[in-house]
Amino acid sequence: MSAPSLSSTLVLRRTLLWSAAATGALVVVGAVVGLLIAGVPGLWSALVAVLTAAVFLAMTAGSILLANRWYGDALFVPIFFGSVMGAWILKFVLFLVVLFVVRDQPWLVPLIFLVALVVSILASLAIDVVVMLKMRIPHASDVTLPTAADIDPEEAPKGDSPQPRD
Repeated sequence: MSAPSLSSTLVLRRTLLWSAAATGALVVVGAVVGLLIAGVPGLWSALVAVLTAAVFLAMTAGSILLANRWYGDALFVPIFFGSVMGAWILKFVLFLVVLFVVRDQPWLVPLIFLVALVVSILASLAIDVVVMLKMRIPHASDVTLPTAADIDPEEAPKGDSPQPRD
């Protein structure tokens, strides 16, 4: 018997694939634009910003995909929220560390770093929106409703059923 899967797994995988493709494109564009505007320091500033955004944005989807492996387990909800919150806290701490380490580097061009970071985040958000709009998932996709065979006639509620008419 295979483990049950969630409909969100397909959405998150597709988001990660599209984000990887967009990151590749942004790396090339950012490197070329950074090189043209500020030389090699501009190139490195754009590359670090794009890759930083890609790693941090992938951590959320990755943590949800990791937690989805426990779907169907009695501890799924605590594992899910622990994984997502843990990833969020880790991202926050790592982002501060990256900013403090990178800010005083002689090769950093702050404006190029900022623009590349913002463009990367906006591209990721646009991908998330497009993937969500194009996915066809029912509102109650991960719910199993009982069948008539599952309902015991002895436990069926009495008195609420309509009376037959004469």
